[in-house]
Amino acid sequence: MNERKPMNLQRLLAMHASGEKIAMLTCYDATFAHLLDEAGVDVMLVGDSLGNVLHGAASTVSVSMDSMLYHTRSVARGNSHAWIVGDLPFDSYQASREEAWKNAAALFKLGAQMVKLEGGGDWVNDTVRFITERGIPVCGHLGFTPQTVTALGGFKVQGRDEAGAQRLRQHARGLVAAGAQMIVLEMVPAVLAAELTRELPVPIIGIGGGVACSGQVLVLHDMLGLTHGRRPRFVRNFMEGAGSVQQAVANYVAEVKAGTFPVDAVHGF
Repeated sequence: MNERKPMNLQRLLAMHASGEKIAMLTCYDATFAHLLDEAGVDVMLVGDSLGNVLHGAASTVSVSMDSMLYHTRSVARGNSHAWIVGDLPFDSYQASREEAWKNAAALFKLGAQMVKLEGGGDWVNDTVRFITERGIPVCGHLGFTPQTVTALGGFKVQGRDEAGAQRLRQHARGLVAAGAQMIVLEMVPAVLAAELTRELPVPIIGIGGGVACSGQVLVLHDMLGLTHGRRPRFVRNFMEGAGSVQQAVANYVAEVKAGTFPVDAVHGF
C-alpha cells in the first residue's frame, strides 16, 4: 500500500487541473486535526468561524489574531499530511499591506501553509500581491464574506443578478492575477461557481457553491450535526448513518471525492 504523502500546493493545483476533487474542512484543535488527517481530509482550514462555534459569538468579527495563532498552532501539532490554511481575521489585514504581511507571517511561522482573506478589488489585490511576492501562498474568499455580513445586509446569496455575477468574476480574476492560488466561493449560484472553476487555473472551493467546484469545505461542527440555530441550506449532517465521528468525516471525504456532495438541487443555489 502506498504511503500517503503530505499535501503540497503543486499537488492541489494539479488536482484542480485534472478534476480530482479536494476535500476541505475547518479545524481548530490538535485532536480533531489528527482525526481529520486520518480520515483523508486534503485541506484543513483554521477558520475564524471559531468565533461562532467555539466562542459562541454571533459573527466572526470579534475573533482576534491571538486566537487565530493559538488555534493554528494547535491544528499544526495534530496534523501530518493535510494542507493547512489559516484565516486572517477581521482587522488584521485591512489597514495596510505591511500589517497583513506581518500577521500572515505570524500564522505561517506556527504551521499555516497558506493564509486566507476575504473580499476583492484593488486594495485586496494589492495586499495579496504583497504577501505572495514574499513567499506566503494566499487563498481568496468571495461571495458571501462573513466578516462583512453587516455590509452585505445579512446572510444572502451573492451574484444572483448579472451585475453581482460580473463583480464576482472581476474580483476572482483580479485575485488570481495578483497571485492567489486558491479561492473559496461561499453562497454563490452553482452556475457561476462552475464557470469560474472552468476558467481559472487555481482550485475553487465551494461552500454553498455547487458540485462543479474543484472541492468543498464545510464548518466541522455543521457537518457533524452540531449547528447551533438554523442550519445553512448548503450543510448536510454527515453523522446521520455514521457510527462514529471518524466515519462521518470519512463519509464526507468520500462523497466530495465522488462528486455526490453537494446535490445542487438540495445544497446549492
